[in-house]
Amino acid sequence: MANTVEGRSSGYSGIGLFLLWFGAAVSVAELLTGGYLADLGLAKGMWANVVGHLIGTALLVLAGLMGYRQRLPAIMSFRRSLGRQGSWLVSLLNVLQLVGWTAVMVQQGGQAVDALLRHLWGVGDVALATCGLGLLVGLWAVAEAWGVRILNMVAVVLLFGLTLVLGTVVLGQPVEAGAAKAETTFGLGLELAVIMPLSWFPLIADYTSRARSAKAAWLAPFLGYFLGSTAMYAMGLFGALATGSADPTGMLLAAGLGVTALLVMSLSTVTTTFMDVYSAAVSWQNVFPKASRRVVSVAVTLIGTLLAVALSSELYMAFLFLIGSVFAPLAAVVLTDYWLLREDRREQSWDPAAWVSLAGGFAFHRLAGGLDLPMGATLGCILFTAILHLIVRKLLEPAARRAITGSTAHAER
Repeated sequence: MANTVEGRSSGYSGIGLFLLWFGAAVSVAELLTGGYLADLGLAKGMWANVVGHLIGTALLVLAGLMGYRQRLPAIMSFRRSLGRQGSWLVSLLNVLQLVGWTAVMVQQGGQAVDALLRHLWGVGDVALATCGLGLLVGLWAVAEAWGVRILNMVAVVLLFGLTLVLGTVVLGQPVEAGAAKAETTFGLGLELAVIMPLSWFPLIADYTSRARSAKAAWLAPFLGYFLGSTAMYAMGLFGALATGSADPTGMLLAAGLGVTALLVMSLSTVTTTFMDVYSAAVSWQNVFPKASRRVVSVAVTLIGTLLAVALSSELYMAFLFLIGSVFAPLAAVVLTDYWLLREDRREQSWDPAAWVSLAGGFAFHRLAGGLDLPMGATLGCILFTAILHLIVRKLLEPAARRAITGSTAHAER
């Protein structure tokens, strides 16, 4: 008990978690994705933004509260559904996702910084700017053991102020309400707003498991991420309607903020990407417990930066939908097992029911991606997988119990 109390007293406060998750939401990727909502027009775009974030962030904090109750990092808390070795595969998938996000964040941040440098001082090199941001993220990861939490909080407080300045200018630009394009549906807009918070699902408990209270574990991340992400999407939406392009670089240049915009882009890239590389290291340790968290974080940063330089930014949307197809069914299975069925499979190596449901959910999402679902493919996948999982559990459990009973009786004979 003493260790638990000490751990909680030295963990994250509500303010600390609010700032952490607000900082996670402030990024070039959020501006860019919000800009894609411009095809819906202003009114529908804002509705998709708010409703999608309410749903996606609610699912996110349910995972955060689950991790807090078990006092386990995210992937380790998923063992309740997947079994010990089953969680290893999810760990590796999460590491791949986080390498991808590192590449996306560093690439988009590098492009924005390069454009701003050229605009301000007439010098720039996109590869150099990208590598420079990667270097800063790597240094942030190395400093993790030397009080980076305090550095991160200071950076996010500064970032909060800079974002207010950026928002005031961007949202103050004249925009036309616009009409939705014929090929754009509300379901697609909702999809874009749900996917972003859902991409943090395999990470949130890495932080909320160290929260000082249950309220801090769910309310602070909810408010921090919901307010930060909806604001960034709104700025991306307004900026795209004002400039005619979803490209956040053009929006920042049109806003004429100069050095302020440069600071926002640099700081937001470092603080958000650090969370990615840190959680990638935690997931890696679920499979290889003796691995150095700092070494893995730096390795993820290096690989992500190299990919950022080598790959095309046109792959971003495909990457988003791939994340939805993997982590939407995972969210459905994990949350259904914990909050509805109260399952605990940590003593098993693998759980067949969970993997049948995950496979069915993945297949549903890939097929539903080409359909015009009113709620979008990701929400449809979550509902489908949750229902499927309830059915699969009911069908497979009697057979599993008979197998266990039979093996026990055979051993006794």
